[in-house]
Amino acid sequence: MSFAEKVKLVRTELKLSQEDLARELGVSFATINRWENGSYNPSRLARKAFDDFCERKAKNISKENN
Repeated sequence: MSFAEKVKLVRTELKLSQEDLARELGVSFATINRWENGSYNPSRLARKAFDDFCERKAKNISKENN
């Protein structure tokens, strides 16, 4: 799965708009849009922020299900 596909999948599964996800990650709407379109690859720092966001959300979901 490409990074672009992963971003879109996570965002849609969490029912977030591109703007909502951008706000969560501290980036612009345009950045999220470019990531999803595959026209821009994130920096290592931005990728880490996205991965950390996914990890936090997964932990929250896990806690809610217990």
